[in-house]
Amino acid sequence: MAYDCDVLIIGGGPAGVTLAVLLAKRGVSVIVAEKEAGIYPLPRAAHIDHEGMRVLQEAGVADAVMATSRRASRYDFLNAKGELLLRFEGGDQTGPGGWPAANMIHQPSVEAELRKVLAGLPGAKLRSRWEMTGFTQDGEGVTATLATPEGEKTLRARYLVGADGARSPVREACAIHFDDLNFEEPWLVVDVLVDDYSKLPTANLQICNPDRPTTCVLMGEGRHRWEFMILPGETAEQVSEDAFIEQLLEPWSVKGAVRIERKAVYTFRARIAAEWRLGSVLLAGDAAHQTPPFAGQGMCSGLRDVHNLAWKLSAVIEGKADDALLDSYQTERAPNLRATIDMAIMMGKTVCITSKWGAFVRDCKFKLARMLGKLPDGPPSYPPISAGTILAGSSGAGSYFPQSLAADGTKLDDVLGRSHWLIARADLTSPKLAPFAKPIASWLDKLGVDAVLVRPDRYVFGTGEAAQLQAAWDGL
Repeated sequence: MAYDCDVLIIGGGPAGVTLAVLLAKRGVSVIVAEKEAGIYPLPRAAHIDHEGMRVLQEAGVADAVMATSRRASRYDFLNAKGELLLRFEGGDQTGPGGWPAANMIHQPSVEAELRKVLAGLPGAKLRSRWEMTGFTQDGEGVTATLATPEGEKTLRARYLVGADGARSPVREACAIHFDDLNFEEPWLVVDVLVDDYSKLPTANLQICNPDRPTTCVLMGEGRHRWEFMILPGETAEQVSEDAFIEQLLEPWSVKGAVRIERKAVYTFRARIAAEWRLGSVLLAGDAAHQTPPFAGQGMCSGLRDVHNLAWKLSAVIEGKADDALLDSYQTERAPNLRATIDMAIMMGKTVCITSKWGAFVRDCKFKLARMLGKLPDGPPSYPPISAGTILAGSSGAGSYFPQSLAADGTKLDDVLGRSHWLIARADLTSPKLAPFAKPIASWLDKLGVDAVLVRPDRYVFGTGEAAQLQAAWDGL
């Protein structure tokens, strides 16, 4: 049976469309099936880190996203008295990905830019109001049935990727269960349009008040967000009433400065799918994992998923690698994701204490840790790849390779392109690499190596002697 596309992606959110763009730029034919008629118009994700921005750079939308994003230099955790418990600084500083470490965004605007790029790529199609109703797979691919405005359609693809959200029909059809990481808390999310920024905080805040744990964070241009923990005995209907929200906002003295754009009740959860691949079917983004929002890593994690997956799917489809390469996807991503979720749970458990005695004990612990210099003071970093498609045993294998910037602001990725890179010390005088020679040489010096091979998702395959690195990579 002939294929309608190489990859069928179920779900047209940021993870699904970014994957489609990354694949189409590599010459892979792709169809995105999205059940909704258009982009969900109200904001959900509010943050993209420097690694996520680097993925969007490859997708071709980073500059447009940055144009409307905002930055806060600090992320502060305060107790009920306003005393500092924990502070993450440097959110406005350039991270290893070559972009500011923390960028507050408007998700619908990000999705709109991604869809614009996708519409201009040959071999890529986005089909709105197409809902998957089922699929079967064999040794050669997947056959999916979809309900469309024109009636039922059947599509044949080499691979199917479920990027269809937390309630993922693709995951459900595969009977893949979630590993529950034991965090579940209901919160009210209030997004506002801003008329007067002078009345709003300029830092991202977690108010660790046992009477009402509260989050207050920047968003993309023209917007701000509060999140309020729902207390025992309160209902979703009660906390969603305008009068109730007005009371919640009263201590912030923002009356007349903001207008409510959206109010929604969410249950913050921490879960990871037991399997991310079943034959020719793979999961990405919220379909594969959910994290509480306290570390701002929900959308970022989905972008890391598809960056890992795109080059591997492309290599397999082009016949450059065996299908077994896809088995390394979960092997590589799951440990990083678990560390991300652990960080978010730690932050969440710090915030979500509703016992006054528990809050007092927590505050004392943080004060002692601060006196002893045991608290983190910068954006969290997550573990490198420890197993998978790396040259095990070579220095730096699995670490994240930083994106250097030239003196004129040119970024390394834009010069070297989306494929893998083999960079030897002797290459640093070439016209392409000379503007970036100093930071790359410093990186090589730190590891005491002469060459590095960087994977397309910008993780280090391995270091050592150039010819041996290329041979090992080709051996894949």
